Amino acid sequence: MVMDPRLTSELTSELRDIVAEIESHARNLGLDFFPTIFEMVNYQQMSEIASYGGFPTRYPHWRFGMEYEHLSKSYEYGLSLIYEMVINNDPCYAYLLKSNSLVDQKTVIAHVYGHCDFFKNNYCFAHTNRKMLDEMANHGSRIRRYIEEVGHDEVENFIDVCLSLENLIDQHAPHIRREAKNPRVHDIGDYDSQLLAPDRRPVPKLPSHRGYMEGYINPEEYLKEQQRKLVSEAEKEKRFPETPRRDILKFLVDHAPLNAWQRDVLSIVREEAYYYAPQGQTKIMNEGWAVYWHSKIMTQYMLNDSECIDYCDHYAGVTATSGQRLNPYKVGVELMRHIENRWNRGQHGLDYLLCDDPAVRRAWDKKTNKGLEKIFEIRKYHNDITFIDEFLDEDFCEEAKLFTWGVDRRTGQAVIADRDFGAIKSQLLDALTNFGQPLIDVVDGNFRNRGELLLRHQHQGKDLKMDWAMETIMNLYKVWNRPVNLATILEGEERLIGYDGLEPRVEKGPA
Repeated sequence: MVMDPRLTSELTSELRDIVAEIESHARNLGLDFFPTIFEMVNYQQMSEIASYGGFPTRYPHWRFGMEYEHLSKSYEYGLSLIYEMVINNDPCYAYLLKSNSLVDQKTVIAHVYGHCDFFKNNYCFAHTNRKMLDEMANHGSRIRRYIEEVGHDEVENFIDVCLSLENLIDQHAPHIRREAKNPRVHDIGDYDSQLLAPDRRPVPKLPSHRGYMEGYINPEEYLKEQQRKLVSEAEKEKRFPETPRRDILKFLVDHAPLNAWQRDVLSIVREEAYYYAPQGQTKIMNEGWAVYWHSKIMTQYMLNDSECIDYCDHYAGVTATSGQRLNPYKVGVELMRHIENRWNRGQHGLDYLLCDDPAVRRAWDKKTNKGLEKIFEIRKYHNDITFIDEFLDEDFCEEAKLFTWGVDRRTGQAVIADRDFGAIKSQLLDALTNFGQPLIDVVDGNFRNRGELLLRHQHQGKDLKMDWAMETIMNLYKVWNRPVNLATILEGEERLIGYDGLEPRVEKGPA
């Protein structure tokens, strides 16, 4: 399944005028975005583009075909509808659905400009490849060449393995340097001393200009402590890796015994995973920001009287809530408006936070009118976790009627479990941290001195799902080609999960 980009069509003259008008309003309101190119597609083409993650020139794989079947059938059966697709690129590309009504097209175009502003200005996207459309085409041509050279089944099976591991990245790596720039060698003593065994290296002493002061300035306890440090530093130099690494895919690309084409395929999957990661980190903010601006543009500038009911119906559908699932559009836009209102009324700072009188808090209004400035600042510097952590307060939980839910064991029905603000915020943050997935690090590439791979799960109160964990370990084995081990905690006990190519095992071990 390879989509021909020529199947897309240009906008009608009416839509081109609408795009120009909405772009003008968006820029006048303060939005800043890359040039944006709109293309018109039918629902089959939209489903195909969406199945490829927004890139019709992406490499071929059965997973994309399966996603296409799901999306196209959902549309045909009236279960779902994709109104638009926009790509973080320079220039940005956006696809509009031909079957949309004119009011929907206006809404979608305004919505797209909100996304494009967010892509360009939010720090999470600062290190993304702005020419990813070209890069995806390059990835596709390389993988198609490997298919011709190696064989379709072998390449596709290896891609299956790589895609099952694509979440094993360090999503903050583009912004945080976790490793020293220079290797830790020759820090102590001279070069010749580095060649000696750690316990025989000369211990660095504090200078003493009087011989009789030597025992006071460099006492025996101090010298022993320095010797222990030398040994410890030497052990760190031998450790592989020296410190735990969150980016497991990078470790595999660098050290796994792979063929050249396999290493390249794994690096392609890793690169694409990092490109998509910021979208997962900012789903609530990004959608909330786009809804905020399309709502403002439509209601203040673009709606005709005859379009109001259709627009309101569309807006209600986008922000509809479900008892069992968080709607990022709804939470994002409502929290943005809540923040804007607070900063317009001066409802922030120590005095406001220390006020415990609900009536006084509701009536608090210093008329500072800093709301718009504040949400632009938030758009630039925050991701979903910091956005929720810093700005979701008890007042908002009450206004939005948020709650946590569980399943009644007797009836099997979903029921409200808690309306407590602390519980709601904690559950939200837990679901957003690392995309709700467990934190796994590589701690040893030569475990037991046998070339085995040792990973460690940072247990945070929740045990791993054993079927998922075992499947991941088995797929890691296919890349590492030697036994793979995972240290974790199960039911309060330290356990070591392992797979050696024959059968999985769970044994007692340090976590």
